[in-house]
Amino acid sequence: MRFGVSTFLTDRGTAPTALARAVEERGLDSLFVAEHTHIPVARRTPYPRGGELPEIYYRTLDPFVALAAAAAVTDRILLGTGIALVVQRDPITTAKEVASLDLVSGGRAVFGIGVGWNEEEMANHGTDPRTRGRLVDERLRAIRELWTQEKAEFHGEFVDFDPVYSWPKPVQRPHPPIYVGGGEGAFPRVAALGDAWLANGVPPGQLGPQIARMRNTAGRDVPVTVYGVPADPAVIEEYARLDVERLLFSLPTVPEAETLTHLDRFAKVAGRFR
Repeated sequence: MRFGVSTFLTDRGTAPTALARAVEERGLDSLFVAEHTHIPVARRTPYPRGGELPEIYYRTLDPFVALAAAAAVTDRILLGTGIALVVQRDPITTAKEVASLDLVSGGRAVFGIGVGWNEEEMANHGTDPRTRGRLVDERLRAIRELWTQEKAEFHGEFVDFDPVYSWPKPVQRPHPPIYVGGGEGAFPRVAALGDAWLANGVPPGQLGPQIARMRNTAGRDVPVTVYGVPADPAVIEEYARLDVERLLFSLPTVPEAETLTHLDRFAKVAGRFR
């Protein structure tokens, strides 16, 4: 089982370069960062965790800019979105951003994706929340075409373009892995379009049966990464009994000195399970 870090990068937290170097120096294998373009002031959609929405949601850095900076100061760690909101992203631009990150990082990009929860946020991008699932699926298929075909074209309900040239192509073949986030409603997307399931903080007791149902839906042994895991050895021990590829420790958005303290603790806990 491998161990990485998941976090929100903001203008008030640790810089992506300092964080990425620290993650790699401590032997952790990956850095996954969240995305929100903005948060509408008049928001009706409730925060999934309850209570007030933390300000980190509307202060996030652009994930691909931040991860490119991280790539420049590291050699080994995987650099992932956790998650990129494809529901709010132009597929042609996104395909180029992911491929560019994969190129400048030497093949270390991971494209973690999801459909999102904030209906007002996605509506500001012109997305109808009622059709967001179909939209995401089409955009992912179009992105794969742009990554893998010299003359890519796509004709669908939401995405439509005649043959185009789009470079660079990703370093990884056939393309960077797509980690599909979401609950059981995302299992068909995992089956059709995913290279892994990105489970968001699912407790071990629930995760085991969900993995079995997800793999039954997919018809194959899909790898699982769990996002937002506490650095609690007892909890990690429970995850270790499951067939999980990677755990991502939940790193709070704090100043650099505090960040390093958290990372030291993560590395110590991870070392007990290697």
